[in-house]
Amino acid sequence: MFESTYNSINFMKYITLLLLLIVFLYGIIHITDTTDTMTVSHINYSELPIYCVDTREPIIALTFDSAWGTEDLNEILSVLKKHNAPAVFFVTGDWARTNPDAIRLINDSGHEIGNHGDNHKHMPTLSKKEIAAEIQGCHNAVYEITGKDMTLFRAPYSDWSESVVDVAHMMGYFAINHSVDSLDWKDYGTEHIIKQICDNTNLKNGSIILMHNGAKYTRYALDQTLTKLEEKGFHFVSLNDLIYNSDYYIEHTGKQFLRNK
Repeated sequence: MFESTYNSINFMKYITLLLLLIVFLYGIIHITDTTDTMTVSHINYSELPIYCVDTREPIIALTFDSAWGTEDLNEILSVLKKHNAPAVFFVTGDWARTNPDAIRLINDSGHEIGNHGDNHKHMPTLSKKEIAAEIQGCHNAVYEITGKDMTLFRAPYSDWSESVVDVAHMMGYFAINHSVDSLDWKDYGTEHIIKQICDNTNLKNGSIILMHNGAKYTRYALDQTLTKLEEKGFHFVSLNDLIYNSDYYIEHTGKQFLRNK
């Protein structure tokens, strides 16, 4: 009888230990899953700007960084009008204050003005307070000329960090990069710009294209570039119409997706 009782006690110990082990392992798995989910969410919303947008429609957005010169602006605006192509001009505060008539012209031509920082600095080298001052300085300069608030921010040099994106978001801005770079600022020539954009492997539905005004050859390449893009079946839309303004997430490539699509 004693031996039977002893065996029963041991059996109960084994069962108890087994149950404790199962509970422990379940807790480990549950914690790991939760941590992974939180990490992905943090990456999606806090660390990346928008490089391009997931869409089935053959639509793309044109953007120009504006920090130097205005000598080619009239020609660029004329070509955009010819193709009925809206664009965003990401301007610096310095450029806006120096060229208020150019800001008015862009605005009056129906194009959007975006924030490119106040002094074209490398944002990741700055503190969060300094990043905010750069964004606000440009915002104030443009607002004084147009009376309009801006909602789109592109970091100078396309130089990003988690802090830069976080500050932009906290200030009510969408952080915008690009998926197709014209490399027009390198002054390789008209044909190079056309090929760099139109034959780019990243040129797809939802692409965001980067160009510059004040570059040597952009004005000469723009008409042919837009014509070839149209021949490929693409339509030009404003960047604010391309991106999703809410209920979205961004994957690790910088591509923006609509949730529950």
